[in-house]
Amino acid sequence: MSGIKKLAGQTIWYGVSSIAARFINYLLTPYLTFKFTESQYGEMSIVYAFIPFMNVVFTYGMETTFFRFANQGDKKKVYNTTSLSLIFSTVVLTVLLIMLQRPLSELLQVTAHPEYLSLSAALIALDALCIIPFAKLRQDGRPVKFALIKVGGILINIISIYFFLSICPRLLAQDPSHWIGRYYDPGWVVGYVLLANVIQNAITLLLLSKEMLGFEWKLDGALWKEMMKYGIPLIIAGFAGMINETFDRIMLGWWAPVSSVDAAKAEVGIYAACYKLSILVTLAVQAFRMGAEPFFFKQAQQENAPKIYARVMKFFVITLCFMFLMVAMYLDVWKLFIRNPKMWVGLKVVPILLLANMFLGIYYNLSIWYKLGNKTIAGAYITLIGAAITLLINWLFIPYFSYMACAWATFACYGTMMVVSYVWGQKEFRIPYATKKLVAYMVMVVLLFLVHKTAIYFFMAQWFSISFATLLLTFFSWFIFVIEKKEFQKFTFTGKYIK
Repeated sequence: MSGIKKLAGQTIWYGVSSIAARFINYLLTPYLTFKFTESQYGEMSIVYAFIPFMNVVFTYGMETTFFRFANQGDKKKVYNTTSLSLIFSTVVLTVLLIMLQRPLSELLQVTAHPEYLSLSAALIALDALCIIPFAKLRQDGRPVKFALIKVGGILINIISIYFFLSICPRLLAQDPSHWIGRYYDPGWVVGYVLLANVIQNAITLLLLSKEMLGFEWKLDGALWKEMMKYGIPLIIAGFAGMINETFDRIMLGWWAPVSSVDAAKAEVGIYAACYKLSILVTLAVQAFRMGAEPFFFKQAQQENAPKIYARVMKFFVITLCFMFLMVAMYLDVWKLFIRNPKMWVGLKVVPILLLANMFLGIYYNLSIWYKLGNKTIAGAYITLIGAAITLLINWLFIPYFSYMACAWATFACYGTMMVVSYVWGQKEFRIPYATKKLVAYMVMVVLLFLVHKTAIYFFMAQWFSISFATLLLTFFSWFIFVIEKKEFQKFTFTGKYIK
């Protein structure tokens, strides 16, 4: 139980900071959907779908590699080597990305603003340089500084966006001759969101300067080769993962069954805005990953490690089930975060995406078998399978079903990855997961959602929808308490209240 408590503590610190940062950033959704048209929001979403691909290339699995080698060797030598490797590669890749901005802008259908790609290059470069300093804070067990910098960076981003999109236009409306008019372009709205991100990452790197500059200019060639051998499969897995996670926006922009580029961008904007409503499940997965990865590597030598991993999975799945119900059954409330009612037409994708992200979270939990066993190539294979499913379904069905094809492709992709990883992992590194019970929990929450959806089809009043959703959520809470009572008794905080 001490292992679970330790993971819970790490997840709370790292997770709360990540959740707070991403939730604060999530609060930009109503603001941006109010400020932007569907087409502008779609254009922004396409650019931000491209950025994660470059993040994978710029970081090439070095974060996970750092944790893997820091726990088995000379931490200082590992930190020196990873830091120098990332600095050199970031300089080269940034120059290359800026040189290619024109053809990339044509590929992404933002030819009117190729400079967006230069801003993206700066944003990605600064983010890559922050990766290892943040990883060092996690490795050294310094969650407070980690949390403050993460949340502070997001606050800077929000302040910058508000300044560019609200204060500057207001100053010009009050005084058209204001000096800021010489620099401000009202039609460059997506560019200002990117610029705000660049400012955020620059200040974040400045706050991490102690960690960033805390390395020696000594690159261990032999160690670097071993690290690259471990990390290269993670590049493949990460790149394929980005196909699964964000490439559907780009494909939707290419193949949406509409008559113009602007209309296609509008479809992307609707899908991207509604995707945001799966945020709670995504945040839970992110929080878990931040705390779990270093924890799993540290627990690997313990005799009871498989049992710890199985119990972690159980509580993780239960948490995801609650979050699914909280979003799916209260969707009439959550949709108010999208301030442009024209985008509500896409709300039907939300329950599908919630389930898809549950599968993704479980897959991340399962993936420990190949990370601990130095079989990261297995992760690459599994993610490539998912990428193939994503590409195939989207290619076949986007021209007919638009963003609904994207949602079901995401569902099929992550569901397949979860199943393949489970079956393969149990053969390589057996962990006693309570599989039948966890599957039953997930099936149960889907059935509860369908019961709620059927009921509100006949009684559409909002008070009834909310009341009935609360009743079903209370029932599920009681059911979990009864089934898992012995588990809750083992926890210090809850155990003293349960006889």
